[in-house]
Amino acid sequence: MKSLSFVIPAYNEAENIMTAIEKTDEAFSGSDARLNYIFVDDGSTDDTWRTLMRAAEADGRISGVRFSRNFGKEAAIFAGLSHARGDACIVMDCDLQHPPAAARRMYDLWRENPHIEIVEGIKRSRGDESLGSKLFAGVFYRFFNNAAGRDLTGSSDFKLLSRTAVDELLRLPERFTFFRALSGWIGFETAQVEFDVEPRAGGETKWSFFRLLKYGISSVSSFSSAPMQIVTVCGLVFLLFTVILAVQTLWRFFSGQSLEGFTTVILILLFSGSIIMLSLGVIGYYVSRIYDELKRRPRYIVSGRINAEEKRDIMMP
Repeated sequence: MKSLSFVIPAYNEAENIMTAIEKTDEAFSGSDARLNYIFVDDGSTDDTWRTLMRAAEADGRISGVRFSRNFGKEAAIFAGLSHARGDACIVMDCDLQHPPAAARRMYDLWRENPHIEIVEGIKRSRGDESLGSKLFAGVFYRFFNNAAGRDLTGSSDFKLLSRTAVDELLRLPERFTFFRALSGWIGFETAQVEFDVEPRAGGETKWSFFRLLKYGISSVSSFSSAPMQIVTVCGLVFLLFTVILAVQTLWRFFSGQSLEGFTTVILILLFSGSIIMLSLGVIGYYVSRIYDELKRRPRYIVSGRINAEEKRDIMMP
């Protein structure tokens, strides 16, 4: 018999907590797994924490960690993993868009194949998602795949991690993380389970377009320096353009066909200025990330716990 910890980030998910537990218990009926649940309240403003307290009083398998404010899903995932005690952990959304039935398939696959350390949930379909979100996801994954050299198409945070994989992830010191990619970066043998994204059990999504955009930029910059190389490529392209334009200008001058006025000069200055400002923006963003890392602030601050004792300190040393 193996113990299995469910790590469930929760931000304003009071109405979904009990449903998530009930549906997961149903999916694992007849399994040899001993389930326990670690909910991470990521600075919720609704009754999420009070609901967790009531649930934990009635069921000793439930524990909770409360952040002092909203630190984001990445911080919530790592906080949950740091408190998990199971032989394996499954990271799952509280809104049940990650179906518990697929979590059961992950566990069964892991139990039948002891050499597998990670089982990834791969989206077969993205469910009821807006066209804008689908387009953004397609652009993001294409860019990330090219920038980082890792194919994350269809991937999700829905994963099973063995105790070995969890311990290795918790050893990583950086403050800005991208769990979806880091779980593959550590290099253990991985299997996949496909699933269809289910409709939310209740409530509304917390991911606005601008929040997704910010998350996408943060994820790419935390895992790849490719945008810095784009700056170099832009410089080389502009240098080539300048050489071509210089040759054309000299040819027109000596052939008596040179243009009057400053139109060409103005266009060149505008174009080069735009490239320079864009390059400074990319470089500045990476410098700001370095600055944030050097400050050594913790990934999160815990303001309360329910039936949970932190197994190890994964804050920045």
